[in-house]
Amino acid sequence: MKVNYKRLMDAEIEKLKATGKKPTLLLHACCAPCSSAVLEVLSDVFDITLFFYNPNISPESEFYFRLDELKRLTDEMNLSDIGIIAPEYNDNEFFKITEGLENLAEGGARCKKCYRLRISKSVEYAKANGFDYVTTTLSISPHKNADWLNEIGTELSDKAGIKYLCSDFKKGEGYKRSCDLSKIYNLYRQDYCGCVYSKNLQKEKMQK
Repeated sequence: MKVNYKRLMDAEIEKLKATGKKPTLLLHACCAPCSSAVLEVLSDVFDITLFFYNPNISPESEFYFRLDELKRLTDEMNLSDIGIIAPEYNDNEFFKITEGLENLAEGGARCKKCYRLRISKSVEYAKANGFDYVTTTLSISPHKNADWLNEIGTELSDKAGIKYLCSDFKKGEGYKRSCDLSKIYNLYRQDYCGCVYSKNLQKEKMQK
């Protein structure tokens, strides 16, 4: 039976609202457009810190451009009190775990390994720094597998002894809202996920 992760998130949020307290949340952020609608949903419920860990992004200039857009977004959404943690760019971490999977189609085993890499690092940071919850913005994309994201996140968080906020942010018109907010804030919306393989695939599509 398919799990409704949005329903699980909504139920958790209602429980937290009833306590009148704002737990800490480390929110893995892949880019500004995806973060925009997620921040709207979560910023009143959690004390959020954004974690921009994305060694899959290529080239390095793209990584820093997306990071700058994320910083601009929080300022323009009047959320400048939200901290942004950005580990040093190191794409070797991505290439190491995807070795041998270079020619796979988008959305397959390579992407699943990429999800695990980024969520694993997020959980590790959240645990080391005493966060109550951890989750990722990735599920807002219609191109991302929410089942995989939540299964990986729950598994790793359970092992670490912290809570994973299950989510499927694309549901309830979440993806549409992210597109609307991108227009409102004039955000850069990249035409590929981030890695060199998705970039090459996009180029091939454009040439057809």
